[in-house]
Amino acid sequence: AEKMATINWSAPFLAYYWPLTVFVIVTLIVAVALHCIISTSPYPHARSSRRKVATDKRTSSSSRHEDPLGEFKDDPNSLSQDSTDLPPPLHHENTNHIAFHGLNFSTEEMIKKSAEYYSFMDKRRSVREFSTKEVPKEVIENIIKVAGTSPSGGHCEPWTFAVVSDPEIKSKIREIVEQEEYINYDRRMSEKWIQDLQFLQTNHEKPYIEEAPYLIIVLKQPFSITPMGHKQPHYYFEISTAIACGFLLTAIHQAGLVTVTTTPMNAGVSIRELLGRPEHEKVMLLLPVGYPAENVKVPDIERKTLNKILAWY
Repeated sequence: AEKMATINWSAPFLAYYWPLTVFVIVTLIVAVALHCIISTSPYPHARSSRRKVATDKRTSSSSRHEDPLGEFKDDPNSLSQDSTDLPPPLHHENTNHIAFHGLNFSTEEMIKKSAEYYSFMDKRRSVREFSTKEVPKEVIENIIKVAGTSPSGGHCEPWTFAVVSDPEIKSKIREIVEQEEYINYDRRMSEKWIQDLQFLQTNHEKPYIEEAPYLIIVLKQPFSITPMGHKQPHYYFEISTAIACGFLLTAIHQAGLVTVTTTPMNAGVSIRELLGRPEHEKVMLLLPVGYPAENVKVPDIERKTLNKILAWY
């Protein structure tokens, strides 16, 4: 009787679940077979490469954004850390160190100078209408020299400042930018993005590119090419070039000139090719520079107050 009860209980179980049972058994057999094949493979690199992929997946999310090489690391033709053909150090390891002499202002002078500098910089505004009045070339050169004093990772100075004054080249750059900006406003930019720019009263048309006497095009360099043909990586080139742009904006204002920071989205490659710049240089900013147009107007906006941008600890 007990035997019959067991059989009667098992029969409905197998009748309902036999497909699942077969699937589990077959899966286990395949898994064991694959494990045996891989573990006995005559190609050890096949096993190590799988471990490497797994390791890369675990570490990529935590380390990728902290890599000082930035875009350079993503270049498939970039310099490998394991390369035996490394370029020589950018600067000699025995570079002489010299004494630094600070300015040594008194406390009163420091407070006065910092307050005066803030008051001066607070008058800086982004301007989109320019006078055609000529600007001395020497002024532009001094402005660029100021930008060149900016700090950079490993003192790589990963920047180029291309200055355009030729009317024909400026016209071509405007054409390139406006073609891309039309597409940006038409389909690339979100509705929210366009709404947030409405107070500036801007659109895809950029007449200031031709109106301003000079265009300063800032190019960042993920790496440079040494005289021997090696790729020299530039560390933290993004932030280094961005800091140099800050120096540049300050120098433009200091000279009594104006500009507007424009990022030529999707136009960088065409501009670089037009200027004949090498492929390892990437367009970062386009700055029209000159005197403001007569009776020019800017939006009546306010900057954040100190308590909104400063956190003491």
